[in-house]
Amino acid sequence: MSALPPVAEMYAAVVAKDAEFDGLFYLAVKTTGIFCRPVCPAKKPRPENVEYFRTGLEAERAGYRACKRCRPLEPHGEPAPWVRTLVRELEARPSRRISDADLAARGIAPQTARRAFRARFGMTFHAFQRALRLGVALDRLGAGDDIDGVGMDVGFESTSGFREAFERIFGAPPGRARGSRCVVSSLLSSPLGPIVVAATPDGLSLVEFADRRALVSEARALRRRTDLPVVPGRNAHLERLAEQLEQYFAGTRREFDLARDVRATPFQAQVWDELLRIPCGETRSYEDVALAIGRPGAQRAVGRANGCNPISILVPCHRVVQKNGQLRGYGGGLWRKRWLLDHEAGLAAS
Repeated sequence: MSALPPVAEMYAAVVAKDAEFDGLFYLAVKTTGIFCRPVCPAKKPRPENVEYFRTGLEAERAGYRACKRCRPLEPHGEPAPWVRTLVRELEARPSRRISDADLAARGIAPQTARRAFRARFGMTFHAFQRALRLGVALDRLGAGDDIDGVGMDVGFESTSGFREAFERIFGAPPGRARGSRCVVSSLLSSPLGPIVVAATPDGLSLVEFADRRALVSEARALRRRTDLPVVPGRNAHLERLAEQLEQYFAGTRREFDLARDVRATPFQAQVWDELLRIPCGETRSYEDVALAIGRPGAQRAVGRANGCNPISILVPCHRVVQKNGQLRGYGGGLWRKRWLLDHEAGLAAS
């Protein structure tokens, strides 16, 4: 496991509330007996009163209590458990309609659900349900099913309501949309927080940690890159991804065998293909990658291409480090990069 950063660097990160270090270490305050994340908004302690730990569990075992403001033992960026439950239920049965009364019966205020889903997915809870049903409807239409029957089967109360909602999402009425494509997107849980995933019928288009950019901004970027509508849901590619990521985090899988469908410049594609050649448990420098693709001196361009990789973990941009071995910027945060490298070192040694 990687060592902690230098004490002076960690204290400077605490003072600055530097999110780049969030999860890379935890600070415990000797005078209060409480441990926190580096980004905690609480008043900063004197440096001689601080003890540092690699994980929150280590701080807890040392006798410190978790801060109630920054909640250091909670997964980074995870949605509330009830949000995850609702999403799982709807993805398992998209035609189901959960009303405000149903929410209230579960002890969830409808306005709370509306705010939570808008913050997480860029749409209200009921809009999320509609988009999910319409994604299923598109698949059914592609299989040749009757338009009116599809609308009723996926939970719309009228044919006209189904047609209007469908055209708003896909830009064409159901009859003209047969054979159309879309991107389906979802959230997966992981030990490092939620991961936004998306796929076309041809393969994965996005695998990225969710707390850096909101899902709504990812959906807009996907629409620009693919020129396809983006709807909540799952397909075979996302199901296989969920299974293989679970195996990876459990320590039973080192590499992935999943189809990808991403747009890239020839140079980006060359860099990403080279990333796939870096074995699990090993790293390469930006200079190493530039030399391997026959572009000596193109380290900065390699770094930019590395940062543009939309398929995190699977296309292992985290395995590229500085020439001196130090970690450099990572879209999911340096702490995640360090975690992934530590995890893969353990996988390679097993």
